[in-house]
Amino acid sequence: MSRYRPPSPPKSAYITHEGAQTLLAELKYLWKEKRPAVTETVREAAAQGDRSENAEYIYGKKQLREIDSRVRYLEKRLDICTVVDRLPADQARVFFGAWVTLEDEGGELRTHRIVGPDELDHNSAYISVDSPVARALLKKQEGDEVIIRLAAGEKNYFIDTVEYRLLA
Repeated sequence: MSRYRPPSPPKSAYITHEGAQTLLAELKYLWKEKRPAVTETVREAAAQGDRSENAEYIYGKKQLREIDSRVRYLEKRLDICTVVDRLPADQARVFFGAWVTLEDEGGELRTHRIVGPDELDHNSAYISVDSPVARALLKKQEGDEVIIRLAAGEKNYFIDTVEYRLLA
């Protein structure tokens, strides 16, 4: 049996203005602050002598590899991403960047924002434009019924409100 896994489908190349600013800030922090500090630590550890048993040196080199890998990823990702900073012509419909309030069959409301896959982090209100929920919502409008297929089965939601907020 082989360990081959087919490559994952490519991520959408859309990002909100706020998301792009966050990625740029992370890139700047890694390149201008964290990497020089770790480089200095590695230099000091290397000056102590035997590098083969120097835990600070080995760990510092590992940190540098991780930082360099993340920097390369961020640079490539920011190059291919398209920043969506304009509101759509039809603001009554759900498009990228929209805040959508959904009402389930029990009357419970939940609000989500459709963002790019690089912006998810730890904000539970954000959903990726590539997710099944977002794909079911796209191009719908207030009052429409949406059927979302989940692992546990299908769920029906009604779109309560669609709004676009400018955070700039």
